[in-house]
Amino acid sequence: MSAQPQDPNVPPDHVTIEIDGVEMYAPKGSMVIQAADKAGIPIPRFCYHDKLSIAANCRMCLVDAEMGGRASPKPLPACATPVADGMKVFTRNEKALKSQRNVMEFLLVNHPLDCPICDQGGECELQDLSMGYGRSVSRFVERKRVVPDEDIGPLVATEMTRCIQCTRCVRFTAEIAGTYELGGMSRGENLQIGTYDGKPLTTELSGNVIDVCPVGALTNKVFQFKARPWELTARESLGYHDALGSNLYLHVRRGDVLRAVPRDNDAVNECWLSDRDRYSHQGLYAEDRATVPMVKDGDTWRETGWDEALARAAAILRDNAADNLGILVHPATSNEEGALLARLADALGTGNLDHRITQNDLTDAAVPEAFDMPVAEIEEADVILIVGSNLRHEVPLLHQRVRQAWRKGAQVHVVNPVDFEFAFDAAGTHIVAPSAIADTLGADGLSKVLAEAKHGAVIVGGIAENSLHASAIRRAAKALCEASGARLCRIPQGANALGLADAGVLPTSRDARTMLAEPRAAYVIYGIEPGLDFAAAGNANKALASAQVVAFSQFACQSTRAVADVILPIGALPEVEATLTNLQGREQSTQAAGKLPGDARAGWRVLRALGGALQAPGFEFTDLAGLRAGMVAREVVPAPGLAPYLASEGLEVVPVPGIYRTDAVVRRAPALQSHPLSIAPRAVLNPADADALGLQAGAMGKFSATAGTATLPVEVDARVAPGTVWVEAGHGATAPLGHGRVNGGRA
Repeated sequence: MSAQPQDPNVPPDHVTIEIDGVEMYAPKGSMVIQAADKAGIPIPRFCYHDKLSIAANCRMCLVDAEMGGRASPKPLPACATPVADGMKVFTRNEKALKSQRNVMEFLLVNHPLDCPICDQGGECELQDLSMGYGRSVSRFVERKRVVPDEDIGPLVATEMTRCIQCTRCVRFTAEIAGTYELGGMSRGENLQIGTYDGKPLTTELSGNVIDVCPVGALTNKVFQFKARPWELTARESLGYHDALGSNLYLHVRRGDVLRAVPRDNDAVNECWLSDRDRYSHQGLYAEDRATVPMVKDGDTWRETGWDEALARAAAILRDNAADNLGILVHPATSNEEGALLARLADALGTGNLDHRITQNDLTDAAVPEAFDMPVAEIEEADVILIVGSNLRHEVPLLHQRVRQAWRKGAQVHVVNPVDFEFAFDAAGTHIVAPSAIADTLGADGLSKVLAEAKHGAVIVGGIAENSLHASAIRRAAKALCEASGARLCRIPQGANALGLADAGVLPTSRDARTMLAEPRAAYVIYGIEPGLDFAAAGNANKALASAQVVAFSQFACQSTRAVADVILPIGALPEVEATLTNLQGREQSTQAAGKLPGDARAGWRVLRALGGALQAPGFEFTDLAGLRAGMVAREVVPAPGLAPYLASEGLEVVPVPGIYRTDAVVRRAPALQSHPLSIAPRAVLNPADADALGLQAGAMGKFSATAGTATLPVEVDARVAPGTVWVEAGHGATAPLGHGRVNGGRA
């Protein structure tokens, strides 16, 4: 029998099908529901989710079908029925509608009538579909079953009696998060979804189970009973706690940010959101929020008006211009503010301007660079090398992309000072001290593995970028990529580090580390919490304490009050309109969502007023549009930094920012601070090093560095490279240790 000729109108690897009388082409192997979605034909569903595997257990998507003129003997689940050439599908005929209505009736047998008190009310898929497919009166009079709740942590609230066993949450934790924390227990009408062991969820992506849940079984515990959906206004915004720049909506009522939900963008964060971006808005309402301008008289702080505060700030800058002034900028600062800070530095004649406040080795004059590979393509890579990063905590949704690549068969290799827990298996793990990372990258084995890859990627993270050996690691990573053809992906150290570099927030004289090692007479610190945000907080605070300091700050915290002479309250990103540039060079914008607290102002407004007081050029605009019209990329070749001091004795410190200790806003979010991933300050040693120092697990160790001394509880873990001590940065207790070497012993 000869082959049938291919219809020239049908794309390759596609078939022709008809849904509700509409003829279309669909890829071979795809499901009926996917073809219908693409054509805009609605099919009800609960268990189906286009980012999760197909379960076909809710049966809400039952449809009628014909093949070769013969009707299917029974309705078919559209989510699990592959398309076939010549298939005719009916989603709204009598057979299909009757099946869908019968399924809805069964789903509501045990569902409680909680709509008036349910947080999902108003945006509930079950509620919506029951209006179209449900009966007005139930024919079942049996007692509804009740499922006991379990506390699964501070972020997600449970009401499992409402659960319809769609298993979306189970599949999310298994497939996307990779933690396998939720599952089904028992069978039949006794089936329950839970954690089995009753422990809180530990995934850094746990809030996404709220989004995938089609009913009110899993809801936002922080938002619980705060408002109804119809009371909220959605504002487009961005995640600003890592360099990915996840797209999200902030939901606001009367100026208060009440919750964050993901905004779909497959090129950035798909439909997911990390818990850090979802719940950090709590930190905006901390007690020490800066709400009014403040000036220091002697050792006493007093509140004042904007005129006096700006006049004091202008006098400090005017009296300490040129090389006497240093300007230090938080790397999450917006592009607009960055452009104005660069203009301010020009007007004051200083080349001491930098946003790289966490980096210790800039002898190679390194600047942030966009990824060589788009984020969405990372999950198509076949070999990935992670260098110096606890990627799961540093950029959670980039880690998720790597996991998806691994699920598709990619090899993942790791070079790290600690064998961090990832949601994928490493094909090769090299656990070495930071000083040995560069040499490890030069080994033939890694080069050979990457050279054999069709699509290789090298991801260099914060441990490497902030190390005392960063310049050597960067050279080795670049050489490795050039030799193997792999794509280099250096994670910018800050949510807008790339944008600030383009705006010219880079030094032509002293970099951040140098201007603190060689103290200036005055400083501007912008958006920085000086006690915790600098690479070497001890050295930074010594330099700032001996100078005059103008602080543009969201928080009037103790460490800011200790060093500043003027505090100018500015808005955080959720409260202002701004643009940020993410790790792949994508410029993204936000809308102002929350109201500014008290007398605080958007940062660009305060900078404009200060520039006007100084009669500086470039500050003549009157609105944000005028500011943006004058913004151009500035090519600044930064001056090389001072060579870091490399001690020859002692343990190498590996300070890794805790996932919920990365910036001032996150550190003030109560729900995140009570999460299982939030760990108290401690020092983690390799067993051999602990024995050599006479330290045991649970003992208090005293660790001395050039910048200070820290007394910390000791943990012993073989995952730590010999010759190193792993501490979690972002805590006051660990800040004195910096990135150098320490000598330790029993406290």
